Amino acid sequence: MKHTFLFFILFLATYFAQAQGTQTIRGTVIEAETSSPLGFVVVRIYRDSSLISGTTSDLNGNYRFDKLPVGRYSLVANFAGYQPTVLRDIILGSGKEVILQIRMESSVQQTNEVVIEGNKAGETNNEMTSVSARQFSVEETDRYAGSRGDPARMASNFAGVQGADDSRNDIVVRGNSPMGVLWRFEGVDIPNPNHFAIEGTTGGPVGILNNKVLANSDFFTGAFPAEFGNGIAGAFDLRMRNGNNEKFEFTGQFGFLGTEINAEGPISKTRGSSFLINYRYSTLKLFEAMKIPIGTGAVPNYQDAAFRLNFPMKKGGTLAFFGVGGTSKIDIIVSKYTEPNDELYGEDSRDQYFRSGMGVTGVTYAKPVNENFYYRAVVAYSYRKSSAEHLLVYRDSTFAIDSITPKMGYMNSEGKLSANIYFVRKYGSRNTLKYGIFNDFYQNTLTDSIHSEVTYLFYNRQDYTGTSFLIQPYAQWKHKASDALVFNFGVHAQYFTLNGSKAIEPRAGLRWNFAERQTLSLGAGLHSQLLPSYIYYTHLPATTAPYALQNKNLDFMRSIHAVVGYDLLATKNLRFKVETYYQYLYNIPVDKKSSSFSALNQGTGFSRFFPDSLVNEGTGENYGVEFTAEKFFSNHYFVLVTASLFDATYKGSDGVKRNTDFNTKYAVNVLGAREFKIGEKQTIQLGAKLTLAGKRWYTPIDTAASRIESDEVLIDSLRNTKQFSSSYFRLDIKVNWRLNTKKLTHEVGLDLVNVTGRKNILGLTYSPDPANPQRDPVIEQYQLGFLPLFYYKVDF
Repeated sequence: MKHTFLFFILFLATYFAQAQGTQTIRGTVIEAETSSPLGFVVVRIYRDSSLISGTTSDLNGNYRFDKLPVGRYSLVANFAGYQPTVLRDIILGSGKEVILQIRMESSVQQTNEVVIEGNKAGETNNEMTSVSARQFSVEETDRYAGSRGDPARMASNFAGVQGADDSRNDIVVRGNSPMGVLWRFEGVDIPNPNHFAIEGTTGGPVGILNNKVLANSDFFTGAFPAEFGNGIAGAFDLRMRNGNNEKFEFTGQFGFLGTEINAEGPISKTRGSSFLINYRYSTLKLFEAMKIPIGTGAVPNYQDAAFRLNFPMKKGGTLAFFGVGGTSKIDIIVSKYTEPNDELYGEDSRDQYFRSGMGVTGVTYAKPVNENFYYRAVVAYSYRKSSAEHLLVYRDSTFAIDSITPKMGYMNSEGKLSANIYFVRKYGSRNTLKYGIFNDFYQNTLTDSIHSEVTYLFYNRQDYTGTSFLIQPYAQWKHKASDALVFNFGVHAQYFTLNGSKAIEPRAGLRWNFAERQTLSLGAGLHSQLLPSYIYYTHLPATTAPYALQNKNLDFMRSIHAVVGYDLLATKNLRFKVETYYQYLYNIPVDKKSSSFSALNQGTGFSRFFPDSLVNEGTGENYGVEFTAEKFFSNHYFVLVTASLFDATYKGSDGVKRNTDFNTKYAVNVLGAREFKIGEKQTIQLGAKLTLAGKRWYTPIDTAASRIESDEVLIDSLRNTKQFSSSYFRLDIKVNWRLNTKKLTHEVGLDLVNVTGRKNILGLTYSPDPANPQRDPVIEQYQLGFLPLFYYKVDF
């Protein structure tokens, strides 16, 4: 029986390897700014720099290449009056069609020249961008070792961006707190799109957004265009793709991070409507069964889903319904332990029960009225909720449980109704005006109480239900002096009805191709941001009502950005880039009384911060230089090297200039991959990533005060005056095997995170050992150790 089974497996493998598979690349060509379809565009397809075929788009902008052998391709589009456009590194498998939108930018100079070099890889979808921005593809989120298919972890490979904590996907942009990152999805600013999200953070251990439903999207690291507000550090502008409108396609995936299914296909083939749905459920129970450490003895549970329904309308309009959301829970029960255990996601002395969830759903309508005018409107509702209960666990000297008492509990929720619209109008080939407005109506409900081990009383910290509006109009203008010299000017405004905070934010940028393949970029602007909503609705701890909201009238945090960049395309596949920047942050909330506290140090980890009375009197400075060397994927390999040298400091109400929590001074990433072809249908890709970063700063713990409070108490006057002994080092390796059969594409992947098992220090924690009172209760807390992640995926 055993020999028969082995023979059967070998037979299938041989059959699959020999089966011939072809597939289709198709899509539409549109005007980049007004999204109107472009007919009669010449589209050519290349494989390994060799011309394979060519076609012309029809009146609706549609183009098509059928019966292509599986492999990697490039598309080149040329049209009189438009700049040549190149789409590179297109992976075609036998299991799915590839559907691509080609966006062509009008040219001041009339040309019919056929150019294979065209636009540079990484250029953004947003036509109003001058500097500090990059487009990323779904393929990139899978390609980079250690990225785990997560847009945030993928972005940490870019210059000026680094992760804050291996166990989470918070990102530090140019020394700023992750709290300053804006997430925009389908034109709507959304809540933290991560599982196990904590109030006041923008990251989490596992992302909710699944890369299988995303189209190519943009990421900004500074001086972003006027349409982006309520963010002072960086911004994601994420877009969903449409489902296949001609044939049904499916993807199944099983791995350590979840079991998921993706389905798409036509709703009506005659009308071109389509659906796209995705669902994932966690399978982290596998780690427990295989005794692989993930930083906690508990098993996290989560699930998420996404959908998009797309309906082409008459006269070029498009109506689409979309949604994405997820729920998560974890019960960290340390009272069940019979010996000390390191908890990365919790505290050694508490049982913790945590729940979180978020979701957004909406409808968009977009219409190119004519070749010079376009508008897009979206109405959406988003919701987020988190709750927790903590119980203190007291033990005797033998580690036996002495007692378990309530410590803290909370429930926070926020609903938001958004109604946004923007218009784009072109005035000839030189001038484009884009203007619009974001309208967000918030409804918040918060309850929170905590027990004091000094007074033995419960104190209420939150008890609020209320509403507010955030209104954000903007306008931006692009002027092309020539194809080589482009100016961008804009203004963004914000008004928050809760306390009357308002801001007028000018923005400006320039891109100048002053020599062949060389570009100089400039960008500057003022940026503002709300605080996490729960800060406005928190009151000083009290046992009885009424409660005074001491921070309700806090103004926006504000930041001035200035950036200068130089870009050299040395060859069609080799790019060098340097950017230098300066940011001045002001109106930063700090303690009313003299202290080192600043909101610039918040926004990471699994704990909320509850400050005293705050005032907008803090400041900060970030400046640095960033280097990027990128060899685009060609000749079966790619290499990306990024390096950042920076300084990030702040002043609290005590007036002392200090390092921020994120001021590691430098960060370096070296990553690459090599693809090996095995016959015509199989490929193996080997990739690696090396990350280096400077030593983290820390604040000494006051052990005497911590013992009294049964909680960690820091020495405020010594905040961030000490550095840990070692720098950050991590090596990741990624292996992928892909097999294309006649109608299926199989893929097996293994992502080996921190293969050397390096113990990178995360911070200090107060954790006394009842069995050994003489032991120092302050111990170092480490980030994730070695973590192997496996998945199997099939497209059909």
